[in-house]
Amino acid sequence: MNSPFNASSLTTLCDSDMSADLHLANARLVLPDQVLTGAIVIENGSITEILEGDQVPVGAIDCRGDLITPGLVELHTDNVERHIEPRPEVDWPHLPALIAHDAELASTGITTVFDAMRVGSIHSGKGRYIDYARKLADELLAARAQGFFKISHFLHLRAEICSETLLQELATFGTEDRVGIVSLMDHTPGQRQFRDLSALKTYVAKKRGMTDDEFEAHVENLLGLQKRFGAKHEAGTVVEATRLGAVLASHDDTTAEHVATSASNRVGFAEFPTTLEAAQACRSHGISVMMGAPNLIRGGSHSGNVAAEELAKADLLDIVSSDYVPSALLLSAFRLAQIWDDLPRAIATVTSNPAIATHLKDRGALKVGLRGDVLRVQLVDQMPLLRGVWSQGKKVG
Repeated sequence: MNSPFNASSLTTLCDSDMSADLHLANARLVLPDQVLTGAIVIENGSITEILEGDQVPVGAIDCRGDLITPGLVELHTDNVERHIEPRPEVDWPHLPALIAHDAELASTGITTVFDAMRVGSIHSGKGRYIDYARKLADELLAARAQGFFKISHFLHLRAEICSETLLQELATFGTEDRVGIVSLMDHTPGQRQFRDLSALKTYVAKKRGMTDDEFEAHVENLLGLQKRFGAKHEAGTVVEATRLGAVLASHDDTTAEHVATSASNRVGFAEFPTTLEAAQACRSHGISVMMGAPNLIRGGSHSGNVAAEELAKADLLDIVSSDYVPSALLLSAFRLAQIWDDLPRAIATVTSNPAIATHLKDRGALKVGLRGDVLRVQLVDQMPLLRGVWSQGKKVG
């Protein structure tokens, strides 16, 4: 068995060049267990000092009481797909799309991202998906190696159970690809996220322009794929995640039985459980729960599933993902701070908790020795406004 995913050496080799020293003073530092007025010093890309007090030494940046938090760690964003296909069937040039995606995330405070890419294609019917992940991953890895990105990128392979080519596509990836997460996606109609077929129809018909007859054929095709390949694809994906040394995630668990299966597969965290029952079962099995920031900001799920705020109030929320709105991640942390009346705990859901879940031991908190990924945040009527973003001490936003 490969050792768990560890990016420390790859980070040194592949991320952007480290900058000159950075000294942020007269700030409110959001530490793991408290908010402290003080200063933070970053040298050669790493945090070297955390000092208490409101003094502003010569050469330091006076933050004037603004908050300093760790950079945000994003585990599941579909944002890269939006950039390479801005409209259905529109294939945008990939290098500028990747650079624009990277810049957008940096501008929202995300300094580490696991770029989600679908593996598992359907080559027949109106609802087809053509394999793209291997080619896009090659382009992303090449761009990172050439220093084109502002922030740190890893791969997240979304393994679609209801597909024709899942295991063949997974087999094209190796340990050298920096795959950090493999998530088990079962979008069989009538269960999990799309228990309500009308919600699935609204989502798919708008995205893919299907008629009623085409949607019905699409549903029948997916049901057939699940019957033919579901068990084989799930078991094979678990094996492939181990081969790649990636953290395995479940997706849209709905019942306690789903969670028990996830636990038997040794998943590291659960993406977007759809019910209170599933979230409670995750807690019983020691599985971290991740919910979407848009759900939290909007006050509910667009698919009619459990509200992230309900899980937060029930002490069943550990990690937040921006999902389909990058700027929602920072907003969600401050919404949680209001719910819990605990800013360090809230910030942990978008920094240290996702870092821990993916075995990234070198980032996610303001601690001496960790990466100098930090944000300067000004609060205006309790709304967080980014004033600066630094990745390894280098200003990127």
